[in-house]
Amino acid sequence: MRLIHPGRLAARFLTLLCLLMGTLPALAQDDLDGLLPVTEAYKLTADASTPGVVKLHWTIAPDYYLYRGRMKFKAADGVTLGEAQLPDGEKHHDEYLGDVETYHHSVDATVPYTVAAGSTELKLSVQYQGCHEVTPKICYPPHTEQLTLPVPAGAGPAAGGGDALGAALGKLGSTRGASDGAALPAEQAFHLEAIAKDRQHLLLRWTMPKGYYLYRDQTALKLKDAKGLSLAKPEWPAGVEHDDAHFGKTTVFFDQVELPVAIQGDTASLKTVNLEASFQGCLDGGICYPLMTRALSIDLAGAAPTSGTAAEPAPEMPPARSTEVGLGIALLYALFGGLILNLMPCVLPVLSIKVVSVIESGESPARRRSHALTYSAGVLTSFVVLGAAVVALAKAWGAQLQYPLLVAALALVMLTAGLWMSGVVQFGGSLGNVGSSLASQKGWRGDFFVGVLAVVVASPCTGPFMGPALGFAFAAPAAQAMLVFFTLGLGLCLPFLLIGFVPALARLLPRPGAWMETLKQVLAFPMYLAAVWLAWVLANQRGPDAVGLLLVAAVLLAMTLWWFEKSRWSSGAKRSLVVVLALLTVIPLYALVRLPTAAPASAGAVTANGTVAFTPARLAELRKAGTPVFVDMTADWCVTCKANEHAVLDTDAFRDLLKKTGAVYMKGDWTNEDPAITAFLQEYHSPGVPLYVVFPKDGGTGNRLPTVLTSSLVEDALTKAAGTPVATNP
Repeated sequence: MRLIHPGRLAARFLTLLCLLMGTLPALAQDDLDGLLPVTEAYKLTADASTPGVVKLHWTIAPDYYLYRGRMKFKAADGVTLGEAQLPDGEKHHDEYLGDVETYHHSVDATVPYTVAAGSTELKLSVQYQGCHEVTPKICYPPHTEQLTLPVPAGAGPAAGGGDALGAALGKLGSTRGASDGAALPAEQAFHLEAIAKDRQHLLLRWTMPKGYYLYRDQTALKLKDAKGLSLAKPEWPAGVEHDDAHFGKTTVFFDQVELPVAIQGDTASLKTVNLEASFQGCLDGGICYPLMTRALSIDLAGAAPTSGTAAEPAPEMPPARSTEVGLGIALLYALFGGLILNLMPCVLPVLSIKVVSVIESGESPARRRSHALTYSAGVLTSFVVLGAAVVALAKAWGAQLQYPLLVAALALVMLTAGLWMSGVVQFGGSLGNVGSSLASQKGWRGDFFVGVLAVVVASPCTGPFMGPALGFAFAAPAAQAMLVFFTLGLGLCLPFLLIGFVPALARLLPRPGAWMETLKQVLAFPMYLAAVWLAWVLANQRGPDAVGLLLVAAVLLAMTLWWFEKSRWSSGAKRSLVVVLALLTVIPLYALVRLPTAAPASAGAVTANGTVAFTPARLAELRKAGTPVFVDMTADWCVTCKANEHAVLDTDAFRDLLKKTGAVYMKGDWTNEDPAITAFLQEYHSPGVPLYVVFPKDGGTGNRLPTVLTSSLVEDALTKAAGTPVATNP
């Protein structure tokens, strides 16, 4: 008896099994009654009408199924295929193949592609395999179908980089989850519309379903048939940082993005402008679409909306308001508003430094006047500089705290001042040298710096009397606007000017004594609380990682100040270590700047408490539906906003009022820069946040509410907007 080597025996067995598998179709069709031919058990249809994407559909007969993992797609010459998009199948344990996924009844797949220039046909082969799951339980061998489909217009290679790169195919590894199922047509996945805000400014908006995103740097805009006109550099909002397989580190936008674009040139004689927009985007974790180009005709005369796809309601722009107060009244508001700022919680920690400085001066008229003048110079200079920036850049008041680096730097300044007041470090003999090591010439630089710091931290505390003045400044000529800002600064520094130059007021101050050291240490704690508040603002801007980096910088700063004090009388070598530690403190701040913006609420999304995230499109939809809307423009760094929320907007009474009136509470978060919110503020000549506007259900003009809210004021406004009778007490 001849023995066969086990390896050869296994090989013969596998060969025999393969041969038997090859005969199964014949057996099934000839000898097994009722078993369908493979093309009837799995009917395949294909559609290539969407440029760049071929859609495949299998209709699966009852008692049959397809294997997900056995589907293969191969392109003919001149065609480049991307990764096929298949839905998740039913989990199944196969006795031969192990754990698999299968499809019953039907299944859809999409395959992205590009073809060579000039191609009119798309040729590819599709292989699949399935089984019959009841008696007779038979699996078909792999079956391949050859498809030849007409290529629609616009399905050629993307401009600028060849077939593969132009299509930018493949998974991109984003942290967001992609939606299951087939990819949408490009027109549905990336809906583009535009509106003319005025004759020189356009607003473009892309809207994407969940899981789709748009590349910022693959977007190009240009005007067609517009001699003498051009587009300024687009003002992109902050996006999501993304490590892309094809473009490297890039910025993308999910859900919705609004892009303001200015027209350069004279448009007075034009009724419309024609805009051509080219852009590219992807399905997260799935296909990337070829470069898309849309043409839009935008009405300049009536600011009527247009759309690059099907016509849809466009965002309604709120009407501009005229200046409501004259120059004289505005200056009175500004002076009184500046005075009120001295009592605001943003400014109080900084003013505690000034209080200590003034008390230290005792009864010396010269020192009191020196403190008053240099502090006032810092305040007035800062107000003039900030006012010039606001007027020149059309930036709303308080927008500087939208920059995380400035917020972090202010937090460290507050910490430094607190450590000085606690006695950890001294910057010189005069208490007016707080915040820097600039102590010299009787401390005048320190006083000036405190004035600057007071103005920087005052901006989030826009009080009820500052609103009308700043509103006037936004609508007035530049010279009048600068006068308003100067008067605001005069109001802020006026109490200290009076103390410095009016002896009767100075005599009311307590005499210097040992108690001053205790007072100084007590006043350190408001400085620490201010630093904590700024850290909280930073967390909402850049997330918890930013707070971690700020804490590292704070520890390094504390070490720097500790060594600065310890080495005060040491040699130059030891003193030089202070510079090294100070430079190390900057490193976490550099890393902080590179962090992506914390993800905002999805455009138009409804939060857990029923608040709707602001977008112009969503506001237009609600107004068209006859729904009264309460619009709240706020920011985490706005103290007045938070006070209104605590007193009125975050109460059960307000929520009950919304239910009674059928109104929607729409909230715009301006903690980070947002062009859509900025445009809304400018339309209502608002100097910043908070801004509250109530829109009636009949579609009338929005009613702007005061900066400081009361429950009765809000109830009256919403009741009128809803058209419901006002309840009266018997």
